[in-house]
Amino acid sequence: MSFETRGRLFILIGTVLAVIFLTPASGLFASHEKEPDKKRVEYELELDPYYTSFGVYVSLTNAPIPDVGEKNELEIYKDLLFSSYLPRYFVVEASVNPLPNLGVIIKRSYRDFYERSEVSGSFNPIQAVTAGFEEPYAFSLFFGSVVNYRKAGEGRKAGNKGYMGYLISTGNYHIKNNETIRDDWYEFEWKVKGDRVLPAGSMRWSFRVGAKVHENPEISDVLYVSLRRSRVDYQASAYSIMKNSGFEYTYDMDSGDFGAVRHLFLVDKKWPLKRLKTAFSVVVGFVWDADRKYKGSLNEKDRGDNFQVIVRPNIEF
Repeated sequence: MSFETRGRLFILIGTVLAVIFLTPASGLFASHEKEPDKKRVEYELELDPYYTSFGVYVSLTNAPIPDVGEKNELEIYKDLLFSSYLPRYFVVEASVNPLPNLGVIIKRSYRDFYERSEVSGSFNPIQAVTAGFEEPYAFSLFFGSVVNYRKAGEGRKAGNKGYMGYLISTGNYHIKNNETIRDDWYEFEWKVKGDRVLPAGSMRWSFRVGAKVHENPEISDVLYVSLRRSRVDYQASAYSIMKNSGFEYTYDMDSGDFGAVRHLFLVDKKWPLKRLKTAFSVVVGFVWDADRKYKGSLNEKDRGDNFQVIVRPNIEF
């Protein structure tokens, strides 16, 4: 069986499972009571200029997603760690990256404007604002443990969940220098992720290890590890490094010889607006792509390794 066939099989299986579990009357783990527990299925829309997603959360047992807001962070992930090997939740997600897609549109439709914007070989303000995302959109299947970060009596907020488990993602395009390249790609990872939203602020963090495989032979397959932390506190000083800042680091290595393929490093500074319960943020950093990342017609041998500055202004609600 070819890898392409296996990939299609993953998608087919995921679709079948989605139909099974989203139909309470026929679900494998559906309740046999006359009225099924509607809380077994939750829907969530997350809007962000860089990453917007819609997810369907399905409990594979009769129990709804538990609320564990009273536990501290260490206790929550200790519980998740010991239960993630046996998936209890199934999540289907579709995501799109709006600003990276806008960068593609500008370069494709307004090429002269895009090229005139370039300051130097490693800094084009349009690319600086939109770089760092390698695909325009994705479809994902998650199996693992999910918890709600809600205390008793606390209202429901977007996000506010903890995850630990296995993720399979796929798409059919790759972004390189604000241009899309046809590529059926598949990503497999184990991840720990948390989003905690409170009236006084929010905190988001994740740890991921995985592999990304490309059907396009001119794009290298990689193994990777990634760390991310981001926090905003409306009560704290804007100059607080721990309470109003963030960082992200991703290291990609060649799946064949483990040589470095990509480094992505970002630091995030936030300026909270207490009365509005929002924060203005600026992310600065860089992405470095080794010459070996691309082959054939995609390899710009005259440029060697590619270094791109990243600047992302944003407003967080």
